[in-house]
Amino acid sequence: MTPQAQGDGFFDETVGVRDDELLAEMFDPEVVDPAVDFLARLAGDGHALEFGVGTGRIALPLAQRGVPVQGIELSRAMVARLRAKPDAEQITVTIGDFATTKVDGSFTLAYLVYNTIQNLTTQEEQVACFENVAAHLEPGGRFVIEVGIPDVKGERLRIFDFGDRHIGVDEYDFANQGLISHHYTRAGDGTFRYGSGPFRYVWPSELDLMARIAGLTPSERYGGWKGEPFTSESTKLVAVWQK
Repeated sequence: MTPQAQGDGFFDETVGVRDDELLAEMFDPEVVDPAVDFLARLAGDGHALEFGVGTGRIALPLAQRGVPVQGIELSRAMVARLRAKPDAEQITVTIGDFATTKVDGSFTLAYLVYNTIQNLTTQEEQVACFENVAAHLEPGGRFVIEVGIPDVKGERLRIFDFGDRHIGVDEYDFANQGLISHHYTRAGDGTFRYGSGPFRYVWPSELDLMARIAGLTPSERYGGWKGEPFTSESTKLVAVWQK
């Protein structure tokens, strides 16, 4: 995940620890392997670029499959945690805002996972991201986004995690299609530390329009990494567009 703010912003070392430890279930092979299988299929014999590479949850196992992976990441704290992991030398990371940062080379696959597109907090930034992706893709290359479907049922506050070590509450701003994610994380001394970050939720139809603006066409759409059908009951979208 990548903050679009000065320095690490919301995604500092504290959030890096939370992602790697408190969200350990996201690193479970049952969660990671289907995503890596999906992305490796699309990458083929080419190269992949992850926008918001974070601590390498997807990039590292994808590289271990033999796919050359580069990443863009604004949070130096996240990259430091990535660099401490085995096989991290396989991942080339460029520090910068993934809406505008350019890297050398062209790619058969670019991808954003785990709601990272929402870290761009304006529509203009999200459109710029699609255009940046298109500039990096080879002809015929594909762009993949994994994003949750907003659970906006008229409730301004929604608890999305409630455990002994972490409490998470999303605060929706319906008028501006935004939300603030509030996190209360238990420290070693038993006290809770507070952190928050801004996001912009985005609808599937809006993503398709952004892709069209960037010269990308819809290719595949699923309700999960295992190819589940995308329906009105789906809680997430895995979408593919092609250059």
